[in-house]
Amino acid sequence: MLHLIKSYLNFLWQSKNQHGVHSPFVFHLVTKCFYDTTIYSEYKTLKEYRKRLLRNKQFIEVTDFGAGSRVFKSNNRQISKIAQTAGISVKKAELLFRIVRYFQPEHILEIGTSLGLATSALSLGLESETNRAKLNQKSKITTLEGCPKTSGQAQEQFKEFHLDNIQSVVTEFNEYLKKNSFATTHYQLIYFDGNHSKEATLHYFESLLPTITNETVWIFDDIHWSKEMEQAWEEIKNHPKVTVTIDTFQWGLVFFRKEQEKEHFTIRT
Repeated sequence: MLHLIKSYLNFLWQSKNQHGVHSPFVFHLVTKCFYDTTIYSEYKTLKEYRKRLLRNKQFIEVTDFGAGSRVFKSNNRQISKIAQTAGISVKKAELLFRIVRYFQPEHILEIGTSLGLATSALSLGLESETNRAKLNQKSKITTLEGCPKTSGQAQEQFKEFHLDNIQSVVTEFNEYLKKNSFATTHYQLIYFDGNHSKEATLHYFESLLPTITNETVWIFDDIHWSKEMEQAWEEIKNHPKVTVTIDTFQWGLVFFRKEQEKEHFTIRT
């Protein structure tokens, strides 16, 4: 906890809003997406999705392949508590929706479904009017989750809310990466919210590099979760294929745009 406080204070000291951004690409993203104050109709669905989870007092046995939990001492966890403490916040869910709506990706990969709070934002962003107008074929999300019980709960919610563009895969992340060839696969957006360890994060990064194009957007969750995660974030920023990064404290956004000069931004959202 002390580490997070120190990291957040450092973030506040270094961070800027749109007035400190001189890159046209990043300025447009910040002003038209990050700071978009439109109340989209999809926000209501996101809130209802969350409310149903918060009302669910059922306990499930969670299989945890990641870096562990700072909140739960047992793997027998109540669904409402998982949603309350481990899920994406309302504000971040709305921002994730806007990011998908802004970039209009065709295919998304999510590493770490959990109860699907972030997945629902990705799904609704794909189904937004802007994205549907662009694409002739139905967009889809492939979301990976290692815990069968957690994935099962998420899949029930997806059905209830008619989020039909989601393909749920129950798998250990490393096994999925080993079994799938990504040489000809291109995800326009990847959301990394799985194992929050340095080794795992860098492994996912390297394994999925063959999928990148000039328009690819990667979002890494909890980049300040630990000193190790901050080290992983620094290595990602310094990778020769990475040109632009944005640190929002919760997330690290990564871009591979060849026409951009290498530059790193710290932005308040």
